[in-house]
Amino acid sequence: MKDSFQITGGTQLKGSITPQGAKNEALQIISAVLLTDKLVTIHNIPAIVDVIKLIDLLAQMGVSVNKIGNNSYTFQADNVQLGFLESKTFAKLASALRGSIMIVGPLLARFGKANIPKPGGDKIGRRRLDTHFIGFQKLGATFNFDASDNFFSVHATKLQGTYMLLDEASVTGTANIVMAAVLAQGTTTIYNAACEPYLQQLCKMLNSMGAKISGIGSNLLNIEGVKSLQGCTHTMLPDMIEIGSFIGLAAMTQSEITIKNVGLQHLGLIPATFQRLGIKMEFIDDDIYIPAQERYEIDTFIDGSILTIADAIWPGLTPDLLSVLLVTATQAQGTVLIHQKMFESRLFFVDKLIDMGAQIILCDPHRATVIGLNRKYPLRGIQMTSPDIRAGVSLLIAALSAKGKSVIHNIEQIDRGYERIDERLAALGAEIERI
Repeated sequence: MKDSFQITGGTQLKGSITPQGAKNEALQIISAVLLTDKLVTIHNIPAIVDVIKLIDLLAQMGVSVNKIGNNSYTFQADNVQLGFLESKTFAKLASALRGSIMIVGPLLARFGKANIPKPGGDKIGRRRLDTHFIGFQKLGATFNFDASDNFFSVHATKLQGTYMLLDEASVTGTANIVMAAVLAQGTTTIYNAACEPYLQQLCKMLNSMGAKISGIGSNLLNIEGVKSLQGCTHTMLPDMIEIGSFIGLAAMTQSEITIKNVGLQHLGLIPATFQRLGIKMEFIDDDIYIPAQERYEIDTFIDGSILTIADAIWPGLTPDLLSVLLVTATQAQGTVLIHQKMFESRLFFVDKLIDMGAQIILCDPHRATVIGLNRKYPLRGIQMTSPDIRAGVSLLIAALSAKGKSVIHNIEQIDRGYERIDERLAALGAEIERI
């Protein structure tokens, strides 16, 4: 039997909570250990399913992995078994994890070849990998896709620096190409590169290992290839998606919550977007304090027209928080249009919120209009199933604010992205039980 969460909603929470390390950074940073045979130490690694699976995958490939603290590990890739990449075990492990695509760039750069099965992950619409492989080809690699066993493979005798303009500013695509380019001959220029904080962190880590990357934080990266990289020590950022989830949770449950050590300078538009929904917050040193609020009112545009919240590439708003913003708006006063541009299936969880009593019109796969009820009719508890990580935590927030009992099935989707979320919320006073 798979686990479920049983939640009794309507309780005000109180206290402080510290965000985990950033999931989306972890998958890149941990893959980067394959670029050197020297010791790499990484702190603030989140203990979540996707990350633990990637660490296990590296260990089975022959990387020496040691846990040196609750969220700290050392890695040394001085005995990588390339033969393992041909095994059925590898195919099974890698296909169960979307983040496994991130090992391709480092393996190609250091060993001249890599293969990967079609990866898994969230069912949130098409998530193409073209950007990754076109980038590798531009660096001189040969690409092959075997439709009979769903395997992608790349190989190159040597990678050669070049100029490339990415067809989309893919975060994982940019990261993979950067990791391949750091050991290529000559200089690589990547235009329309993603510049999310996770990617900035990866570039800073690689530079601390001896790479020569400039333009960090912009969409134009220059990478001067080096012959080899050294070890390093790296500490990951707090998870901005978890921070946004806690802001929404505080507002929905009328709770007084302090979110500790948030890395404010890396949060971009996230705090301001929640403030436009009417949520009050104070920034104290590196913490966000959210007072208990009976009501919050959605802003309008200057001309009085309905507010639109849409995702965009960084420094725009991350698409990973639109599900949380949508659920938070259901109890506000006012109306907002949520426009999810990047993924066409991510709004398909709103039927569950409608069943709970929310007023939402799903306009099309990308847009939903939320009519906030100003807590006039509280949400009611229901049985539901989590379709993906971010929808899962949004349903969890809805359940915690709802009247009565809710049961959320398929919570391994939530566990993939949120570390011990039930225990941490219970510590704030939430009535949540894993069954």
